[in-house]
Amino acid sequence: MKPYCLEVSGDLACFTRPEMKVERVSYDVITPSAARAVFEAIFWKPAVRWRVRKIEVLKPVRWINLRRNEVGAVVSVRNVQTAMNGSDSILALNIEDERQQRAGLFLRDVAYRIHADLEVRDDRIDRSTPEKFRAMFERRAEAGQCVNQPYLGCREFAARVRYVANSAAEDPPIAETRDLGWMLHDLDFTKTNDPQPRFFRAQLAKGVIEVPAFDGEEARR
Repeated sequence: MKPYCLEVSGDLACFTRPEMKVERVSYDVITPSAARAVFEAIFWKPAVRWRVRKIEVLKPVRWINLRRNEVGAVVSVRNVQTAMNGSDSILALNIEDERQQRAGLFLRDVAYRIHADLEVRDDRIDRSTPEKFRAMFERRAEAGQCVNQPYLGCREFAARVRYVANSAAEDPPIAETRDLGWMLHDLDFTKTNDPQPRFFRAQLAKGVIEVPAFDGEEARR
C-alpha cells in the first residue's frame, strides 16, 4: 500500500472539541477526521477510503480569540419532508432573525504534513484497479485540483494544500513533545442513523502524532 503526504497550511483553523457545547474551542492540532477531509476534498469515490496514519506539526501552536456571527438554527426536518412530498413548505432561514454572536478560541498560522493510505474497498461496485485510483489522486494532487475547497475544521478557514512527493526531503517538524490528551479520531458510521465518535490519546513526540487504526484497541468510544 502506497502512503501519500499533503502539506496543509492556513491563517486560521478550528478543530472543535465536541465537549464544548456553546463556544467553539479548538484542539491544539488538526484531528485525523479533519485531515481525512482534506484528502477527500482532492479525491473521493465510494470505492476508496482514506486512512490517516501520521500528522507532522510544522509550526508552533498559537492561539487567537475571535467573536463571529453564526446562524443559531437549522431548517426544520418536517418542512423538508413536506417539500419532498410535493407540498408547499418554507425551507428558507432569515439570518437576521437567527444570527448569534459567539466567541471562539481558534488556532492561527498553522501548517501540517498529513500522511494517509488510500485503501480500495473489497466490496466496491467500481471494479477499476487500485493503480487507476492512485493515479487519479496523484494527477489531481500534483495539479492542485480538488472537488471542493479544502478547509481547516470550519469551511470559512480555507486551507492551502501542497502535494509532497518525498516527505523525507522536507523540513523537520517542530521539536515539541507533550501529551495532547484525548482527541477525536473520527465518527463510526456502522450504524448509519446514529454515528458514534471514537477518541484516542494523542501524543506529540518531536512534532509528530502517530494516529492509531480507527478499528484498533487504541481508538475508544
